[in-house]
Order: sequence, then C-alpha cells, then structure tokens
Amino acid sequence: MDAQRAQEIASSRNMANVTYNGTPIYIEHVDQEAGKATIHPLDEPDTKQSVSVSSLKEQ
Repeated sequence: MDAQRAQEIASSRNMANVTYNGTPIYIEHVDQEAGKATIHPLDEPDTKQSVSVSSLKEQ
C-alpha cells in the first residue's frame, strides 16, 4: 500500500479491510513523509505500533 491510500483509509468513515502480517488492523495515523502508519490489531486497541505503509495490505 502507498502512503496516500493509507491516509485515505485512515480518514474514511468506512472501515476498510486492511491487514499487517495477516492480522486485521486499524490505521490510526499516517505520516506520509516518513511512509509510516500507526496501527493496532482490531481486537487489541491498546497494542499500537508504527510500521511502514508498504507492509500494509488492503483486502
């Protein structure tokens, strides 16, 4: 995924089906300049991490 698409998903009111290493995630924030996204697994909202947007997959 690219940073622009990740930002579109993060800003959308609709839930998109996005995974990180096969785990469904929620995108909290996108730093487009750094190409990073702050995410958390759907079932673990307190488990946040920063990952490369290129590692995110839209299903």
